[in-house]
Amino acid sequence: MRKMETTNMNEYAPQPAEATPVTVIGLGSMGQAIAGAFLAGGHPTTVWNRTASKADALVSKGATLATTPAEAVEAGELVVVCVLDRDAAQEILNPVAGLLAGRGLLVLTSLSPTEANETSAWAAQENIAFLGGAIMATPDLIGNPEEASLLYAGSSTVFEKHKAALALLGTSTYLGDVAARASLLETGLLASMYSMFAGFFHGAALVGTQGVTAEEFTALAVPWLKAMTTFLPGQAEFIDKGDYTTDVQSLAFNKGGLDHIIHISEDQGIGTDVMKPIAELIDRQVEAGHGDDSLARLIEGIKNPKA
Repeated sequence: MRKMETTNMNEYAPQPAEATPVTVIGLGSMGQAIAGAFLAGGHPTTVWNRTASKADALVSKGATLATTPAEAVEAGELVVVCVLDRDAAQEILNPVAGLLAGRGLLVLTSLSPTEANETSAWAAQENIAFLGGAIMATPDLIGNPEEASLLYAGSSTVFEKHKAALALLGTSTYLGDVAARASLLETGLLASMYSMFAGFFHGAALVGTQGVTAEEFTALAVPWLKAMTTFLPGQAEFIDKGDYTTDVQSLAFNKGGLDHIIHISEDQGIGTDVMKPIAELIDRQVEAGHGDDSLARLIEGIKNPKA
């Protein structure tokens, strides 16, 4: 398996005269943004969507509207599919599988890890070079490598051949040849994001009981959270080694901190739905005799929820 590889638009700016013809199938807001980025980068771009009128703005900028998926596939060396889900993608792809042989297929539809591996297996049976992707950005950020990032897993040949075109969408990270990895990494990053937001919302609710506005709280929360992220590499080291021995910030110490937050939250009359599950994870590890270990040991309780 290849090591993760990151590229950005500045390193691989394509030359329009040599630009690869690309096809984008699916013109929701994300598909339109993707096709627009290819067009802006000088790539001959063909598009197809069930509702053809969604292509109007792109056609006005130089895109070619295909009348069928087969016509769209035949026009592109790189075929990008960005539709609702796996079923919608396969409904489009199955009838044109023979036309995809020899081309690069990039599926940016949200897939589960299992679905990504199954799609990869299907592609291999059809002699299709498959690359799966996950978009870590909203449509308005596509085309900005400082704010948009995309994760890719699957065919290294497709990634390397079309690296310059992919860099137009945002910063690219290649995760290896196992298709499921893009979906797994996407889900892990989203889980981290939602947990962070939930903690922020709890904090805003708590300080709001004393008239502190969310804006005031945010001014303090942003630098605090940024500072806390500097501890993540150390936590990762604990996890990868599987040795949680520490002499600072133990689970027992953190148990006191979480209990304190819950007590104050209850006193202030707000819910503890966010904090209690974290406290319960800590309690289980402490009760199992791991109170002197690092907070990173919580991952053991997450990996083994019944332990």
